Amino acid sequence: MLSVQQQQKWIKDGRGDGELSSYKPWLTVRDLSSLGRSHRVYGHKTKRTHHLLSDLELAIFLILEWNPLIQDIREQFPLRIEQTEEIARLTCIPHPAVRGIKQIMSTDFYVFSSDSINPRFSIQAKYQKDLEDTRTIEKLEIERRYWQSKEIPWQIITEQEIPKVVFDNIKWLYPAIRDDDHINLYDQIEFYVKQFHKYPNLSLINLAKKIDSSYDLEIGTSLSELRVLFAQRYFKFDLKLNYKDLVPPNIQLGDLTIWEEIRYAANQ
Repeated sequence: MLSVQQQQKWIKDGRGDGELSSYKPWLTVRDLSSLGRSHRVYGHKTKRTHHLLSDLELAIFLILEWNPLIQDIREQFPLRIEQTEEIARLTCIPHPAVRGIKQIMSTDFYVFSSDSINPRFSIQAKYQKDLEDTRTIEKLEIERRYWQSKEIPWQIITEQEIPKVVFDNIKWLYPAIRDDDHINLYDQIEFYVKQFHKYPNLSLINLAKKIDSSYDLEIGTSLSELRVLFAQRYFKFDLKLNYKDLVPPNIQLGDLTIWEEIRYAANQ
């Protein structure tokens, strides 16, 4: 529970304000550390640490982060209390409060995109079982009307809408993303392309092991390098296929523009 004074202090401190690296989420992992599984994850798009309060929020964040159209992700985004109070009054829905003190509501994700059709949208992460609770539905209705009044699309995402294999793939790839320049990767990419052609029937895992063995490398070296190349999108595959089951025909070169830039830089 936050007192009125605490809520005012958080507003004064800039929580809910800013963009990209300067954004401050309304709620942080530290604020709700007693609620169970939470995550602090670095965002390569925003260049800051994101505060995610459930495994479902983590899954949604990683999928947003992986999407090249997404430009800014603002988690735990606060809603203006004077507007949510008015919506609650008009709908006769009790405003969220603890011991009589009305609490500022928040949306799990407020997202900015380069997509001209949906340049901004908001997401509330909810486990399917929580949607069976009447009070939860009431609070979601306040939130829905809030975003509707701003003409910003809003949606609920449950665990049922996130394929486990897609989440597992992105969870494997995400830690391998690098922000530094990769102009020295041309020879590495070319090498693996040749290996893909040489061993088209080997799974990615077995191919990596074979390369390690053939070149007297420490076990795991080739898979680690391939992981980086996938994470940087120099190679790509259908995320609905488990990376452990990939064979070379499932793997494609990434964006040709990226490929040409690497090749040009390598030849300078």
